[in-house]
Amino acid sequence: MNAEFFTAIADIEREKGIPQSYMLEKIEQALLAALKKDLPDAAEAAHVVLNMKKKTVEMYLERTVVEEMENPGVELTLDEARDIDPKYDVGDVVREDVDAKKFGRIAAQAAKQVIIQGIREAERSMVYDEFTSKEHEILTGTITHIDPKSGAISIQVNSNSEYTEAVLPASECIPGEKLHEGDKLKVYVVEVRRASRGPQVMISRTHPGLVKRLFELEVPEIFDSTVEIRSIAREAGSRTKIAVWSNDPAVEPIGACVGSRGTRVNTIVEELGGEKIDIVKFSDSPEEYVSSALAPSDVVNVTLLEDGKSCRVVVPDSQLSLAIGKEGQNVRLAARLTGYKIDIKPQSQY
Repeated sequence: MNAEFFTAIADIEREKGIPQSYMLEKIEQALLAALKKDLPDAAEAAHVVLNMKKKTVEMYLERTVVEEMENPGVELTLDEARDIDPKYDVGDVVREDVDAKKFGRIAAQAAKQVIIQGIREAERSMVYDEFTSKEHEILTGTITHIDPKSGAISIQVNSNSEYTEAVLPASECIPGEKLHEGDKLKVYVVEVRRASRGPQVMISRTHPGLVKRLFELEVPEIFDSTVEIRSIAREAGSRTKIAVWSNDPAVEPIGACVGSRGTRVNTIVEELGGEKIDIVKFSDSPEEYVSSALAPSDVVNVTLLEDGKSCRVVVPDSQLSLAIGKEGQNVRLAARLTGYKIDIKPQSQY
């Protein structure tokens, strides 16, 4: 029986990846708890030792030989001890093996539940550790259910051999995106939290980090840090502005991101359901940076104001609506991208 017991532990490690040492510790605790429950008076004297090398399970009581017994659970009289072995004397510790078959059914069930719980905890811990390492990364999942009322999407996300269920709230979905059960979907892992039923993976399709990671996947120059993404401003489903910088004078950052005939950026746009992406060149000069950020509008002049956090921008009259954008979106994204408040004036008024 012992051999089969330890073989089962080895199988758990092989199939579920749970270390044998972890399981042995949990099982020792479970058996000890069951032993104490079955022999409450001798709880302090109870011991359980699992030896993987010898493939033995030892359960025993250690009771001290005394002249006058006060606690029979942890003490033996000299006569009782010498009935076991005449060599015992007062003060000696007598070890008495316990037959596991004598365990009560309730105690055995308690041990079984602790072992099962130990396996579950280990599995959850492994899943948590795996997905924690994927925070701020992109994972691909499969849509398993779409709630028709709330619009929340249940997704089975995978990382190496581990998988878990995650919920993509309606607020984190790209507006207007058509999705169906069974679809494969890339999601951005915002955070991983511990929960009673296992790790809770917080995912998003609207987070600016999704755009950043998609560019890292599609643009080798960004992946190897030749080109850096300095800032991103996004209104998911509509428009994103991204500021890039090259650490190599021979590499043009915007061209690297766009790719030959727009292949690289178009792949990202397609993944985001047609979301428009403006790629602008970062500059240490606030005037140049703000001017670039207002693309596709032309800019006549940029003046940095005294507070150091605002600027006045002059654009051609014909470009005013383009600079501001529909419902102010273009100037709003440019302000978030650069960190400056932007006041746009037409050239004639200025």
